[in-house]
Amino acid sequence: MKSKILIIDDDNLVSISLKKALIRLDFEVEACMDANEVFNFIDSFEPDIILLDIYLTTTNGIELLKKMRQMGIAIPVIMITGYADVNIAVQAIKAGAQDFLLKPLDLEQLRVVVNNSIEKIELNREVTKLKSILQEDQLTSDFFGKGKKIQKVVSFAEKIAKSSDTTVLIEGESGTGKEMIARYVHQNSPRAQKRFIPINCAAIPKELAESEFFGHEKGAFTGAAQKTKLGKFELADGGTILLDEIAELTVDLQVKLLRVLQEKNFYRVGGEREVNVDVRIIAATNKNLEEEVKKGNFREDLFYRLNVAKVEMPALRDRKEDIPLLAYSFLKEFALKFQKKVTGISKEALETIRNYGWKGNIRELRNVIERAVLLMEGEELKPVDLNLFAGTVREYSDKEFVLKIPSEGIRIDLVLKSLILQTLKITKNNQVKAAKVLGLSRSKLRYRMEQLGIQMTKEVM
Repeated sequence: MKSKILIIDDDNLVSISLKKALIRLDFEVEACMDANEVFNFIDSFEPDIILLDIYLTTTNGIELLKKMRQMGIAIPVIMITGYADVNIAVQAIKAGAQDFLLKPLDLEQLRVVVNNSIEKIELNREVTKLKSILQEDQLTSDFFGKGKKIQKVVSFAEKIAKSSDTTVLIEGESGTGKEMIARYVHQNSPRAQKRFIPINCAAIPKELAESEFFGHEKGAFTGAAQKTKLGKFELADGGTILLDEIAELTVDLQVKLLRVLQEKNFYRVGGEREVNVDVRIIAATNKNLEEEVKKGNFREDLFYRLNVAKVEMPALRDRKEDIPLLAYSFLKEFALKFQKKVTGISKEALETIRNYGWKGNIRELRNVIERAVLLMEGEELKPVDLNLFAGTVREYSDKEFVLKIPSEGIRIDLVLKSLILQTLKITKNNQVKAAKVLGLSRSKLRYRMEQLGIQMTKEVM
């Protein structure tokens, strides 16, 4: 496909001759000779490169370039001018120009500069593609664990992946790995070479949800003035789309989604033309959709359309045999990330991890290990390291922790003071770590210390 070049120059003779020269060099070229029409040309022609004259009759090319950048238009711009002025060249480069050429233009120099710009564009595209591949690293069955429950889920996922169209519904508590199993289905399906696009339905503002799903036409609503936007369904054409937290969709959007499932087409917001798509839909939720249907929160017909192949992700507390494997995997990941020498997990810490409730499932376990590795000072992860984060402190039973009150009684401020002093001693005077152990913010801990007269002296060493 030919690269597109837009010439912005209100000198008719220059524009025509430049256009002919670039066409001979095998580019697709358009010329805009009215500064007021520039953005219409950019929207309709969608150029790869812009050649922009600095001295236009009605405006300054550098100011026009600044406006492009302010509007988020990142197309490479090569400035052209008939005046050899170093200051102007510097201004152009500062405004975001990629290069600067003097009139009369040397055809060979122009060809070199344009080709260099195209090479940079292609390189950026390759980098973006590689980053995407790295972010979506190929998953294996061992990634999920080796326990019977999770391997049964993985085996089922492999079977339903063989069909490229079967709709999948994944249910499970938050943090159980619903998105990961959805990616696994996609990567083992005939659609694996196409895109996998996840959408968190709960995170999209209701008034923007339809545009996010199906896109919008230029001028469809306030803020849609510049160009047509493709929605996630169009971007996922040929691939797979994950509708995470699908129970949070409004009833109106549920109706439109049902149409897409039935007809394989939709209209962009403000559009009059049907858009056809070939997309596999995977839905995920931490709610029981059947119960949501009974409550009137979710359409029954949409539920039956989605519930063709159902995957139920087990909670981490129900697959304790996988916890050590996952913990070591996260330990290795974050030791590398934070460049720390970590030899392993102590028996006591592993026992604590295995017996913890993990209400947040795999996500909570990963967060706990990340914070522990970040804050730990030794080479082996110990139970004390697992207590260093607000909201994830180990839950002790009555047998493990008993506060003995003397028969004559004791003042609460003395209890608090003793608790803070002991914590500061354990954390070697580190207030940040002490605050995390106690489940407090650092400012609240400091307030308590001032209130109780605790000073950072040998008293707390």
